[in-house]
Amino acid sequence: MPKLKRTEEEKKAREGTEFIESLDRGLRVLLSFGVDRHPMTLSDIAKSANLPRATVRRILMTLQKSGFVAGDERLFSLTPRILLLASAYLTSNQISSVLQPLMDDVAAKAREVCSVAVLHDDEVVFIARSSPARVFSTGLDIGYRLPAFCTSVGRVLLSRLSNEELADKINGMTLKAQTPSTLLDKPTLIATIMTDRTKGYSLVDREAEEGFRSISVPIRRYDGTIVAAANIGAHVDRITTGEMIDRFLPLLKDLSAAAQPLMV
Repeated sequence: MPKLKRTEEEKKAREGTEFIESLDRGLRVLLSFGVDRHPMTLSDIAKSANLPRATVRRILMTLQKSGFVAGDERLFSLTPRILLLASAYLTSNQISSVLQPLMDDVAAKAREVCSVAVLHDDEVVFIARSSPARVFSTGLDIGYRLPAFCTSVGRVLLSRLSNEELADKINGMTLKAQTPSTLLDKPTLIATIMTDRTKGYSLVDREAEEGFRSISVPIRRYDGTIVAAANIGAHVDRITTGEMIDRFLPLLKDLSAAAQPLMV
């Protein structure tokens, strides 16, 4: 059972005098459910959250009484009530609310899924998604996370960093191959992201997921700051890289241009 690792920012936050240890532990217990697709035992959760069993048990009992967790003293799982937390983010997040109608239009015209992601630490998190009328699923649902360095949305988001910041960011990452095509050479990766910045888009071919390619553009705030990335992805059997540039890139650029004055 993998353990949840703290980021450097989280470690620094713990040093503050206003840090609430009990709340942090409760959140770590909630996050531990994301490492497994099945109900978890108390021992599994304690190991994943890196907390004592007695502490985890008290937290689970509290979450159970609050309606966020269901369990029978042996196996525990989240309840649909946990979606209230995600709903609060999506409702209050300007990016997803502003972009959704624009994404719906792009998805309908492209006849492919259009998604929007933001950067969180070294990963991208998909926060909005629009599908065409036909049934199609790529697995990139809301909340889905992928490494930033090998995804088109991630490279677009990383391109907002200065050259020096970008080099520091990439050199500080542990790059793990997601597919046989994943680019792992750090100098080449840094140069690729700089080139994508100049082009105004990123196209990644089978680096993040086998048999899947995607193209992304930056979503900018009114002042030009990149705050998100929008992409269209498709299976390699259906769409060539040339078709992505010819068909999808204009649609994504139109979306980006329409969104910018709305992003305050």
